[in-house]
Amino acid sequence: MGIYEELKERGLIAQVTNEEEIREMVNSGKAVFYIGFDCTADSLTAGHFMALTLMKRLQDSGNKPIALIGGGTTMIGDPSGRSDMRKMLTRKDIDHNAACFKRQMERFIDFSDGKALMINNADWLLNLNYVEVLREVGACFSVNNMLRAECYKQRMEKGLSFLEFNYMIMQSYDFYYLFQHYGCNMQFGGDDQWSNMLGGTELIRRKLGKDAHAMTITLLTDAQGNKMGKTAGNAVWLDPEKTSPYEFYQYWRNVADADVLKCIRMLTFLPLEEIDKMSEWEGSQLNAAKEILAFELTKLVHGEEEAQKAQTAAKALFAGGADNSDMPQTLLSDDDFSNGEITVIDMMLKAKIINSKGEGRRLIAQGGVSVNNQKISDAFTTVSKDEFQKEIIIKKGKKVFHKFSV
Repeated sequence: MGIYEELKERGLIAQVTNEEEIREMVNSGKAVFYIGFDCTADSLTAGHFMALTLMKRLQDSGNKPIALIGGGTTMIGDPSGRSDMRKMLTRKDIDHNAACFKRQMERFIDFSDGKALMINNADWLLNLNYVEVLREVGACFSVNNMLRAECYKQRMEKGLSFLEFNYMIMQSYDFYYLFQHYGCNMQFGGDDQWSNMLGGTELIRRKLGKDAHAMTITLLTDAQGNKMGKTAGNAVWLDPEKTSPYEFYQYWRNVADADVLKCIRMLTFLPLEEIDKMSEWEGSQLNAAKEILAFELTKLVHGEEEAQKAQTAAKALFAGGADNSDMPQTLLSDDDFSNGEITVIDMMLKAKIINSKGEGRRLIAQGGVSVNNQKISDAFTTVSKDEFQKEIIIKKGKKVFHKFSV
């Protein structure tokens, strides 16, 4: 089985522009491909997993990845999947975020000896002359076609700014520039990027002719990669300072039964033969599959030692054990107490395991919150400072544990 066939078997391919040519290039290690990462935060999330593992799989098969950091496009903001405009970031913020991305990507991609490239599109986008762009690039785009694109259609009701309207042109220009200067012949992205990616392919064809277009290949990964990595409205970060290895492990340990095997197939590097055997698992065996998923992905991001610690701590908690050394912890200060007390809801807000007091009240009313193994029913339950002579452990739902000390 070639790497292209493996990608299909793992459910990673959604749409392609020329499958036969793509198969030959990928399987023979001739693909020079890019995936773009806009720098909207100072850490990648679990939602980037599919892109990162995809790059690693292709690199291991002899293909050359280009990690395109969106220093320029981030200044515009991608409207795809958005109901409103993204926050405008400064160049300093974007540069800082890009540096953070590279450190995390190096766990997946080998950048040594030119085996992969990391390039920032600010290097060319920020130097473009506006009138030149209108004449040389804008003339290649039909406004009618752009407005039919899904990424724009969903924004039309609330209002699409002219700033965002230019995003497709900028992303398309990226592929055109990379094709000319780095020999990049393939691009990958989530299926919400399909229109933008086709724009790049068409721009190359219009500017460089049909022969150039024959070397321009567009693959598209499944959209689930963009949906992963969020729980209770909060991102699951790859940065251990934002999401601890234990919390990261727990997130994947808690995926739905219906998703666990799909995640194992798409995101881990376990052999397909081994995964195929798991397809017959059911009941309690699915819990074992979730542990495998959580361990493998935590090992990829944080290393085997941290993955082992997280797994040991999780098993001890589920079994009623006492080892909570790797459980996420929040330290409270005197300022957090009022008259020597703090409400359980305020503790949960401080630890960011709920997003609002309303959410906390609903959880408590539904019997979903315990303090030191005692379920609470009163939303105004408080814990006195004297009780913190020992750690306080709050349990949210069945699987989220968090400890507090002063």
